[in-house]
Amino acid sequence: MGVEVSRLSNGLTVATETLPHIESVALGVWVKSGARYERDGEHGLAHLLEHMAFKGTGGRSAWKIASEIEDVGGEINAATSLESTSFYARVLKDDVPLAIDILSDILMDSKFDPAELEREQHVILQEIGAAHDTPDDIVFDRFTETAFLNQTLGRSILGTPETVKSFTSMQLRDYMDRQYGADRMVVVATGGVEHDAFVREVEKRLGSFRPNATSEAPQPASYIGGDYREQRDLMDAQVVLGFEGRPYHARDFYASQVLSMILGGGMSSRLFQEVREKRGLCYSVYAFHWGFSDTGIFGVHAATGSGDLQELVPVIVDELHRAGENITQEELNRARAQYRAGLMMSHESVASRASQIARQMLLFGRPVTTEELVDRLSKLTIERLTDLSSRLFSTRPTLASVGPVELLPDYESINRSLTSLAPDARKLAV
Repeated sequence: MGVEVSRLSNGLTVATETLPHIESVALGVWVKSGARYERDGEHGLAHLLEHMAFKGTGGRSAWKIASEIEDVGGEINAATSLESTSFYARVLKDDVPLAIDILSDILMDSKFDPAELEREQHVILQEIGAAHDTPDDIVFDRFTETAFLNQTLGRSILGTPETVKSFTSMQLRDYMDRQYGADRMVVVATGGVEHDAFVREVEKRLGSFRPNATSEAPQPASYIGGDYREQRDLMDAQVVLGFEGRPYHARDFYASQVLSMILGGGMSSRLFQEVREKRGLCYSVYAFHWGFSDTGIFGVHAATGSGDLQELVPVIVDELHRAGENITQEELNRARAQYRAGLMMSHESVASRASQIARQMLLFGRPVTTEELVDRLSKLTIERLTDLSSRLFSTRPTLASVGPVELLPDYESINRSLTSLAPDARKLAV
């Protein structure tokens, strides 16, 4: 049947996709407001709000929220990203009205009780500590901080112990009042759902939600790049090398996604084969491309022992250069197949499909069909990918490393090896 879309009188967008023979429904409310939308002094507030959403409303205690959804075998959760926040549930199709009622209660009538707030602040402090003790997590926080220095896009979603402990119930209410408006929200359901009936349920409970958010959009991001090194007494070193990527709306966004697959998207990828299989220089290596609304970031992550760092980084740099010189049709075809398979497989999960539709609605204002995405992939050429590679990897890099990194080549030699066109001059001084 495809995706059906309706808009309520207050501007709230409602989208559904009916999947025949599915007895469950994944549904949720996605808000175009995440950690990037925080003001100075609010670092971590968006994430704290997500936690507090389940800590009680005017008509339901925290226990009642959890027990009501679990009494029918359902599940409920929330998530915060840099540019959005989501509140979602999965239930059997007969229990959709209950799930909508609980989600709308959270959005319309959360209490933000001070005692509950104090307990949840303590929980998040533990979460921050756990993240700091996990090198393969913290290296990515340091990576984005360095890439987008002194900007909300580069800050960790969790916040800092100092900011998290400082927040009050009033700040949570104020943040929600100015950030959450129907014009920035989309309600999505996929699975055993009937569109008109779902729209009526949403209208009944969220039709009176405030029409407009009052806060301004965040400042445009500015990619900076640079070097971050944190020496730790660990068994392995975590290294991320990256460059400015492409935003969702850019022509080269899908080309960047495919390029990341060719370089490090699986066991047949260039980096995995060259760095791990042929040379045995690390136990983990992969490439990634993250898109945002106005920028992006392309990177390579590797985890290795300290003694292999001197050889590892030059090999990675060499593979990046080779991508700007030669990509085969076989590699392009394989990456296309991987991307297409991922799209099709996501349709088999109602939760993944709901999230995908919501993201498209927030970014593009409409659902994007699989056929349209596959068509974009089919138009990619080897020439376009090699040209993109040359442009991506000749810009100022971002390097973040955590662990025994004393043998990591210095930043300037890595930078010179990336920006120099002469093959001999590209070699790292190690």
